[in-house]
Amino acid sequence: MVGQHTVTEAFTDARLSDVLSQDLDIPYQGPTAAVAAVVRTGERGPEMLFIERAIRNGDPWSGHMAFPGGRTEPDDDDTFDTAVRESREEIGFDITADAGVRWLGRLSDLEGNPRWRGAALRVTPHVCWLEGDRPELTLNYEVADAFWVSVLELADPGRHIDYHYPPRPDERFPGIEVGHGRVIWGMTLRMLQDMFTRAGHPLPIQFSPSS
Repeated sequence: MVGQHTVTEAFTDARLSDVLSQDLDIPYQGPTAAVAAVVRTGERGPEMLFIERAIRNGDPWSGHMAFPGGRTEPDDDDTFDTAVRESREEIGFDITADAGVRWLGRLSDLEGNPRWRGAALRVTPHVCWLEGDRPELTLNYEVADAFWVSVLELADPGRHIDYHYPPRPDERFPGIEVGHGRVIWGMTLRMLQDMFTRAGHPLPIQFSPSS
């Protein structure tokens, strides 16, 4: 226990709502995107939904572990609307109140690395709470797999590694092993660190400027 609550006690809908930002968007001049971090209560306590992106030429996040999401389109009312649309398109998952999912708030905005992804892309992570069972998912061509990971696994120091990213062989990046050769790292790991820190249980991970 790091804070007042254990890590599983900290990841309830009520406690997360208390520590997340409640404004939908901050004005930004430039390209934007959004993702949805969906949390629910599973057999081992709170768990989160991740996707494994399909390997595709031209996709800077090709093959990465991520939250469902993507770039904002002109018809999106705000970045949560982006997250809703992308979740439907990518995995057939409705993250609106009509489907028993509640928006809890958002994490801090992040920017894609301009060195690797061209113009800086602002990404807004929205956190949602799913009541009930895991939904049936239908993956589109952008997604290779979708899976749930318990908060206990994400917080387990034994799963925290120095990740070797093949396109940058001389560098190592902090990561979390989540089974079957999958590693959560990069921007998605930064989002997790933000969420765990707000919940009072920062992950024992150090980021370098390039990670």
